[in-house]
Amino acid sequence: MAYIPSDSEDDNLGDSDDEFVVQNSRDSSSSDSDDSISSSESDEDNQPVDHVATATNVRGKPTYKWTKLNNNDEELPLPPFVAEETEESEIGRPIHYYQQFFSNELLYLIVEQSNLYAIQNDVNKPLNLTRSELEIFIGTVIYMSIFHLPRHRLYWKSACRVAQVADCMSRKRWEDIKKNLHFNNNDDLPTDRNDPNRDKLFKLRPIIDALTEKFKNQVKPQMLCVDEQIVPYKGRSALKQYNPKKPNKWGYKIFVLYDSSGLVHNFEIYTGKILPTPGKEDIGASGNIVLRLASVIPQHKNYLLFFDNWFTSVKLLTSLQEDGIYSLGTVRCNRLPGLQFSSDNVLKKKGRGTYEEYKTTVNSVDIHTLKWFDNKSVCLLSTFCGSQPVDIVERFDRKGKRRVEVTRPNMIKLYNNFMGGVDLLDGLISYYRISLRSRKWYLKLFFHLIDLALVSAWLKYKTDMQKSNMDKKDILDSLGFRAEVAEALCRVGKDENTRKRGRPSGSTEKNYEEKKRRGATKPIPQFDVRTDKVAHFPSYNKERQRCKRPLCGLKTYFYCVKCKVHLCITKTRNCFAEFHI
Repeated sequence: MAYIPSDSEDDNLGDSDDEFVVQNSRDSSSSDSDDSISSSESDEDNQPVDHVATATNVRGKPTYKWTKLNNNDEELPLPPFVAEETEESEIGRPIHYYQQFFSNELLYLIVEQSNLYAIQNDVNKPLNLTRSELEIFIGTVIYMSIFHLPRHRLYWKSACRVAQVADCMSRKRWEDIKKNLHFNNNDDLPTDRNDPNRDKLFKLRPIIDALTEKFKNQVKPQMLCVDEQIVPYKGRSALKQYNPKKPNKWGYKIFVLYDSSGLVHNFEIYTGKILPTPGKEDIGASGNIVLRLASVIPQHKNYLLFFDNWFTSVKLLTSLQEDGIYSLGTVRCNRLPGLQFSSDNVLKKKGRGTYEEYKTTVNSVDIHTLKWFDNKSVCLLSTFCGSQPVDIVERFDRKGKRRVEVTRPNMIKLYNNFMGGVDLLDGLISYYRISLRSRKWYLKLFFHLIDLALVSAWLKYKTDMQKSNMDKKDILDSLGFRAEVAEALCRVGKDENTRKRGRPSGSTEKNYEEKKRRGATKPIPQFDVRTDKVAHFPSYNKERQRCKRPLCGLKTYFYCVKCKVHLCITKTRNCFAEFHI
């Protein structure tokens, strides 16, 4: 089971709710810090079941009343859910899933803005970038995330040359494209830096809007989550954040709406200020961002939304419930006005698995809150579930050096089952992250968006393959998926003469006919490359090799100049044509 952090372990400090004067109760924060159990704590432990804690707001706002519940109260069933109706889509190749996010329209936009940016810098040095070249550039960038050489120029060095990159594009052309890569017209950039309405993400705005629209249109399961994601970056940027408790202390912060598998459904890059959702009450930065991300969720369809204690508050849960969205999250005790749980020492004395549950009604919304003690205590707040039914889980007892059984409420079980997709997403990205260095702050975010699209495309591909009962060994893993997408971008629909510019390197000066094969058999290109019907021409080679068409295997002198494999062309058989159909 995934571990739920306690309130003291949270990474960020959120804005607390309005100050309240609590009647006949003490500050919960001071009681939790006591080392010994006082007599008042013992009396609190023996309080009646119908105990009600009340609070009066010094600003005259409504009073919250919390009623303590029995441990054997009635179980709350999950809200019924009807999944979105979608058309069955055919299983495609990896490149087709990737192109669902990076479409041709988006590539043409980048080509147009990059060419314009090059002319704005120097009218005598136009870039003349084409869509095919941009695809090759992105393909080489994905290859670089797989090979991970420390400097990009090493991919063209003879000592450690990588043919998948160096054979596609000359180093100078690659550097020119990276230098002039642009996404928005600088002539439209606001000149007043003090303008409060100035878009700090202007450089990337077309890309962000296009990808956000793609993610919003994905089919959403019932269980969704909101969490933050850090893009590591140490360059100079006003958007860079510092958090000493994160694995990557410096970087950009992105708030993400995702499901338990890690598939993204909405995201927003943090720019220093979080505005309220239009038409919604301002409930603070942590609550506003949840409402903004959840605006893409269909209303009154019984979706369930999970988040951690930086976001959770009573106001947020009631605002979501107005839209028919149920929610569950860990919560800080100072965001529960009028309620005082037993201290950690009291719960610890009762043993691991002890919990307390309270209930209140705010704006006709029933809200359950619970404090559970395992190794540490954790509080949760929910509008759709309570502690029942409880189950038993095994935990390791360090003092007794043995495994013990611990009672686990239903709230904890649901939270742990569905609140972890962003960690999975971060892990999948970190394995093969595009880590090219650049002084331009927006390029780091652009490369991260490519990673985000690749991982999301792979998750969709994997889900479709599993639904079709495909054998597990035939499903590509994340690395294999990236490799096939990179190969398709570099070769599908490309002419060999247009992929190379400049003077060839020393290892490619000899013609293919003059080379003699050494070592393993040449790999057969993937299906998308073979069937793109571009630049596949037969040629004659002095050295005879076996035909690469399946079920043939006879030797021939003819080969394909693009695929670099031998194929038969005789009076009785034409393996060359059959191979490229």
